[in-house]
Formats: sequence, C-alpha cells, structure tokens
Amino acid sequence: MAAPDQKLADVEKTSSHSTSIVADETYIDPKGNETLHRGLNARQISMISLGGAVGTGLIIGSGTALVRGGPLGLFLGYSFVGFICYLVMVSLGEMSAYIPHKRGFAGYATRFVDPAVGFALGYNYLMKYLIVTPNNINAAGAVLQYWQGGREVHIGVWMCVPPHSNYPDWRLTPSPVFLINLLGVRVFGELEFWFSSIKVLALIGLILMGIIIDLGGNPKHDRIGFRYWNPPYGPMGEYLNKQIPHRKSLTTFLGFWTTLINALFAYMGTELIGVTVGEAQNPRRNIPIAIRRTFWRILIFYVGGVFVIGLIVPRTDPTLFVANTKKVGAAASPFVVATTLVGIKVLNHVINGAILIFVLSAANSDLYIGSRTLYGLAVEGKAPAVFKRVNRLGVPYPALILCTAFCFLVYLNVSSSSQRVFGWFVNLVSTFGAITWMCIVWTHIRFMKALKVQGYSRDDLPYKAPFQPWGAYFALITTGIITFFKGYDTFIPFKTDTFVTAYIAVPTFFVFWGGYKLYFKTKLIPLKQVDLISGKREIDEEEEEFLAEQAKLGPRTRWQRIWDSL
Repeated sequence: MAAPDQKLADVEKTSSHSTSIVADETYIDPKGNETLHRGLNARQISMISLGGAVGTGLIIGSGTALVRGGPLGLFLGYSFVGFICYLVMVSLGEMSAYIPHKRGFAGYATRFVDPAVGFALGYNYLMKYLIVTPNNINAAGAVLQYWQGGREVHIGVWMCVPPHSNYPDWRLTPSPVFLINLLGVRVFGELEFWFSSIKVLALIGLILMGIIIDLGGNPKHDRIGFRYWNPPYGPMGEYLNKQIPHRKSLTTFLGFWTTLINALFAYMGTELIGVTVGEAQNPRRNIPIAIRRTFWRILIFYVGGVFVIGLIVPRTDPTLFVANTKKVGAAASPFVVATTLVGIKVLNHVINGAILIFVLSAANSDLYIGSRTLYGLAVEGKAPAVFKRVNRLGVPYPALILCTAFCFLVYLNVSSSSQRVFGWFVNLVSTFGAITWMCIVWTHIRFMKALKVQGYSRDDLPYKAPFQPWGAYFALITTGIITFFKGYDTFIPFKTDTFVTAYIAVPTFFVFWGGYKLYFKTKLIPLKQVDLISGKREIDEEEEEFLAEQAKLGPRTRWQRIWDSL
C-alpha cells in the first residue's frame, strides 16, 4: 500500500484540472503559535470521540427506549442507527484525511457545497454543543439524586450549594470542565484519554456483569435467560397504547420507531472527530485509524450494551428512567435497576459512581468541541474575530468562556424536573445532530462528484470510504426520515413544549442558510470550481515537519508501539 503522502502526490499528477484552480488563501489555516496546536495522537482522538459519544444516550436514555420499544426493538433500533452512524463516519473520514484543516466539517461544506451551507452547519453544530454540555450536567444531577437517601433534595442543590452537613460535597458547576479545557490540548487530551479509558473498563464490566446476572450468577440464583424477551415483557414494546387503543400493531411500530429516535441521540458525538482533526498529529494517518477504532468500540459497547440491558431488565419496571415523566425514578440507569432487581447490594452505588464519571467526561469533551466549533467559524470570518484568539497553549479562550456560560442552562431544572429538562435537551440535541449528519454526507457526496469531474481518483486518496457513494445517500435519506417523524408523539395529544424542542432546529438551520445566501448572494459551487487544492500544500509541509521530528527520536520500542495502538 502506498504511503499517504505518495498517494496525495499521485492524486495531483492524475488530475487534468489540478492547475485550473488557484489556491484560495481564505482556505489556508493560520500559522504559528496563534492558532490551535496539533497535540492529539491517534489514541487520544479515538478516546475523545468515544468519550463524547458514550454518555447519557446509552447509560440513561436507553431506559426510555427499553420501556417503549422492548428488548428486541431496543436492539434492532440501536443496531440500525449504528450502521447509519458508521456511514457518516467514513464519509467524514475521507474528507478529513484528504484536507485535515482546523475549521471543522463546516469548513468542508463551505468549500465543497456553498458558503451558506457552511455558515448554517457551523452555527447548527455550535448550538448543539451549547445545549448538550448542560444536558450532561443535568443528567449528572439526576444520577446524584440516587444518593439522596430518601430525602427530598432538590436537584438544584447538586449544582451550586456549598458543602453542608446534610448534603455531600458534590458540586456540578461548569468550573472543573472549564479549567481542564483551559490547560491546553495536550493536558486535555491525556486527561480525556484516561477518563474515557475508565468508561471502556466500566462498560466492559457492566456488560460482563449483565451476562453473569442473566446466567444466574446473582444472589437469587435466578437464571433469567431470555425471559424478558417473552410476553408480557417483550420482545417488542408498545407506545401510546392509551392514546391509540385497540391498535396493537401500530403502537408496537411506534415503540420501535421511538428506539430509532433515542438511538439517534445516543450516537450523536461520534462525528466530533471532524473537529479534532485541527489538533491531530499526523492527521492523514491518525484520523482513519481513529475512525476505525471508534466504530468498533461504539458498535460493541452500544449494541452489546443494549442487548444485555434487554436481557436483565424488564421493560415494565417502574423505576426505569423515562424522559417525559415528572417523578424522579429510584435509579437513573437500567444497569442500576438490574442490580436492585436481583438483590445485589453496594454494587449499585459503584455503578452509579461510574455513570457519574461517564456523563461528566462527556460534558468535558462537549465543551472542547463547542469552543473549537466557534473558533472555526471565527477563522472563516463567520463569527466575531475575538473568538479566534488563542492563548500560548493554543486554547481559544474567548470561545471557551462563551460556551461555558451556556452551561448554566442546567438551572432550567430548578423549575422543572430533571427528566422533563432531559427530554427537552434530547429533542434539541438529536435534531441539531441529525442535521449535522445530513450535511456531512451531503458534503461528501459533493466532494466525491468534484473529484470525479476534476479527474481525481478516489483510489489514490489517503483514506477511501467503503460503501460509497450509495452509503452516503442511504445515510442522508434515512436520517432525514427519522428526523422528520421524530416528533410524531407531540401531536398525540399536541404538546407545545415538546413540539418546539423537537423541530425548532429545522427552521433555525434554514434561517441561517437562507439569510446568509440572500445577504451575500452565494450560489451552489459548480463541481468544476470546487476547491480541492487550497491549504493542502501547507498541511503537507506541516506533516513532513512532524514526521521529521519523529524520525529524530529514533525507532519506537515495543511498549511504545503497544501504547500507541490503544
């Protein structure tokens, strides 16, 4: 197999149009210390992506999906959306490996589709991360309520009240994640690697625990097997059966459809690799590696995790977390419910502690991605210039401060239950995320067409995405269908708050898109004029410098190679 740099050289040689497009300086990344630093290696990138994706959607939100979709519906829903997620990831990986710039995937939309699409996508993704960070802090508050010991402790107590003799010293203000992000990408990357490593070990432990419980290794010596896949628990669930009586087939289908919506939210975050490319070492090698690793880890943990959950927890258990109920359940996670059902003591507290690390780690990586997205918009001139300022560690601190300020949206749960707020945030985040996925695959479709029209061969790219081009079209259409019908239950009966949060992101995106297009009079870029050159030479030189520095260090030892492969 040819080396990535040799492949890129071959691409330029085989293109009959390579000299027809003049490099545009606006697409060239800033240089020097006053820009993001490339300090993330492959293991850190893959772990950051895993840390940002594995969180409330699996550990907490899967309870809602189990109640409504049943164990089989839960498994099928997460498997199907997991495949869509994979198609989005490989589409992003092909573009990111070719031009790993510092502007995120909004930058790809700007140069491959239309600057108006890049503008709308950038702000769409920014709004997602302005919301998802407080969502994870809110979920952490729900987890902490498990330890309130029968006392009615308001969730707001966990957010800001100083230590008191009656309450543990838990404070979920944004300060800790803000300080970690402020320390620079190298410190952030290493800390997030270890946080996410704890997630991996905990998830492996939870899956093994579930299998052991299912096979009878529990205090009750009860071999559960597939009991909860049989009536009255499963295999499929029902949803809105009170509103739609005597229509079992329809309510069963609606229950399954709900698992697709929950899974869409659960997988949101895997695409953040497209943002980390700006701070990745040797990105043309490390980004494809990280995408492959992340896919297998997410697939195993999500699909394997929900399969085990469906084995050990009945969908009819009243303590499961359901996002639209008003009462705080006895546990925030199906895994905690499982230990309680079989009479395992103490372990439920250990699991709850691990879950707390899960959601706080996700909040940490979410804040990182939000600040980098705003920085990328500023570099493109689509946000105030102050947000492209960085400190000596390469941290865009004005962008970080603004994103941290939005974390105080978590205090919405002071007037509403944490479950209700969680439901609002899930609606908003899943729609913002779905629009992002659709824009990524649409951009990749345009990228592939431009390569063909301009005489490039995809076989010579540093990373060639499998299942293309049909995979991108499949992901675009299916994600669009799920998004369009995701808020169907807001009409049965009509609920204003859930309807608004389910769909407000769609008109918001088109307002950004249309407003920018009308003001700047932009048009869809013709395929022959799509810029496939600008910034590539500078990235080539940057990569050569990095490889030369690595060569000076001498060959890697066996343990160093093992460490790098994690």
